[in-house]
Amino acid sequence: MHLVTPEILEPATRLSLPLLVGALLLGLVLWALGWRTHRFWVVLVLTVVAGVYGLYEGAAFQAQPVLASLLLAAAAGILALHLVRVVAFGAGGCAGVLILCELSPSSGQTLVVFLVAGLIGLLLFRFWIMALTSFSGTLLMSYAGLALLQRSGSVEALAWCETNAGLLNWGCGLATVLGIAVQFLLGRRRGSDKDKKPGKSWGRGDGEFLLALPLWGWGPKDKRKAG
Repeated sequence: MHLVTPEILEPATRLSLPLLVGALLLGLVLWALGWRTHRFWVVLVLTVVAGVYGLYEGAAFQAQPVLASLLLAAAAGILALHLVRVVAFGAGGCAGVLILCELSPSSGQTLVVFLVAGLIGLLLFRFWIMALTSFSGTLLMSYAGLALLQRSGSVEALAWCETNAGLLNWGCGLATVLGIAVQFLLGRRRGSDKDKKPGKSWGRGDGEFLLALPLWGWGPKDKRKAG
């Protein structure tokens, strides 16, 4: 399995310079701050996917495509934070199936592997989100960086990518592990800074479960007052 393929890299070299630089910076943000910003990315991705699906499939449900797209995008955006663990389960299952296909293509235990890998993704939720965002950021930076080198003419990135696929795979793997370590250290530092602030009365996960409370006019502030 080649993580960086010339088939994807070649169209990427035709993108404009601002787009490639933006993709490189976006990959860096995912690589270093994936855990801290994962809620934003889940909301964004689910909103866009739901909107595009509604735009293309709205007519099949006898609805105006634009209206179906807007309503689906709004619903997905509102429900996204509550579906984040479903996304983690699906991503973990897909990763397990890909690994199975690479190690044993003739295996018929796809469903079992999908369910087991998905459950592992839920049990190791924070680590899995860190790994997923770090890996995604690494791939994005790899493609954008190689495309920029190809455009500059200093390196024949397409040919180099074809002849050094194994080296690129190992490099992406090491960069992913490094990204997980960076995210862990940044999260630990942020947690220690929060602990130093006076008046802390909420756990780290309370905001996720009390997301809808401010809509009813009360939330963490009112609960602190009541206590």
